[in-house]
Amino acid sequence: MQQDIRKSIDEGAMVRFQWLAVAICVMLVMLDGFDVLVMAFTASSISAEWHLSGAQLGVLFSAGLVGMAAGSLLLAPQADRYGRQAIILVCLALITVGMLLSALAQSSLQLGLLRALTGVGIGGMLASVGVITAEYSSQKWRSTCVAFQATGYPIGATLGGMVAAVLLTHYGWRSVFVFGGLTTLAMVPVVLWLLPESVDFLLAKQPQGALGKLNTLLRKMQRPVLQSLPARSVPVAGAAPVGGFKSLFSPAILRSTLLIWSAFFLLMFSFYFALSWTPKLLVAAGLSAQQGITGGVLLNLGGIVGGTLFGVLASRLDLGRLTAACLAITAVAMAVFGYVTGALDLAFMAAFGIGMFIFGGMAGLYSFAPIIYPAAVRTTGMGWAIGIGRMGAILAPLTAGVLLDSGWAPPQLYYVFAIPLLLAVVAVLAIRAKAPVAARASGTLSAAH
Repeated sequence: MQQDIRKSIDEGAMVRFQWLAVAICVMLVMLDGFDVLVMAFTASSISAEWHLSGAQLGVLFSAGLVGMAAGSLLLAPQADRYGRQAIILVCLALITVGMLLSALAQSSLQLGLLRALTGVGIGGMLASVGVITAEYSSQKWRSTCVAFQATGYPIGATLGGMVAAVLLTHYGWRSVFVFGGLTTLAMVPVVLWLLPESVDFLLAKQPQGALGKLNTLLRKMQRPVLQSLPARSVPVAGAAPVGGFKSLFSPAILRSTLLIWSAFFLLMFSFYFALSWTPKLLVAAGLSAQQGITGGVLLNLGGIVGGTLFGVLASRLDLGRLTAACLAITAVAMAVFGYVTGALDLAFMAAFGIGMFIFGGMAGLYSFAPIIYPAAVRTTGMGWAIGIGRMGAILAPLTAGVLLDSGWAPPQLYYVFAIPLLLAVVAVLAIRAKAPVAARASGTLSAAH
């Protein structure tokens, strides 16, 4: 019976209700894009008001990423116990409180702690969002929907940057945090009333009232309702346990866990280096401050194009090969960028290319992560993969700073940070080789069990 429901969703046409669920998930990821860059938008104003040193400002940049890693590792797995929707609501509450209180902060210490709190909410939310997107998408459209969800990040960053510029000019840096908090708060009723709970969670965990909730969702998806819940599956030798962190290391999925962790770490290591340092390194290479900012914006604009293009191609091409190709091309684009940083037009073109393909690669990993884990441990697996990736994100800016202090020229950093992307290609192809044929091609959840 459980297999029949999943097969019906995988093979059936997506109805308006399913597309709405995906659209809400895209909106939630847009909050991530804004939140990650809110410090970049406000850093100059905050530093000027509180007379912060470079080290103090660096702590503020890192605090949000540390919180995100903690949220992914510790809070996201709770969704496999209490439900995806419930944890998303908790995370939205944390983000709202963190953002609004950040506007009242009176010191860098207070703001750093609040940035970490906000990061916990963002990190805890993203895994559940990715899982809901994957589970409510049909086999044909799954990779496409996950790719569109990932595109929410650069859209949020770009739109947030435009709004932040206006708010900073007229109302000061605190208004940017107020805007972020109120926008997040507005998503609470949307999630509460419109975002559905995971069908696979209701089937696997069968919480109180699961049958009624499940039938309501099936009616909205125009599927036959159930007379009773299916019997819970009994674990077999060598299979993944029913849930919990330890299940990620069961013989059935250990190899996939280590590979997806490696891929996320390597990609985010290069990804956050590019996002964090590109504007500053362009200036160091001889461009103006405004041209440096333009280079950073082009990265995100390239991400919107790349994520959208990946979504279109993902329904037609092999997911593993497409993801690996994006990562390999990003490595080349980063090396080219390092070579042409002094030439304005070429540098901007290379920056756009980096954004385009690195966001495509990110969309591919977000598509793969739900595939390799069964429903009972899917959000735990997704959360830990993202959390391990966030560790790479934390280390990347620090590594770049150490190299610069050691006398490395800015262009040389791009050659160095292209190498992890090539290693990520190897990890992705290894995951692809392990995944079932159907999962490789289109991201089916059922075949991956």
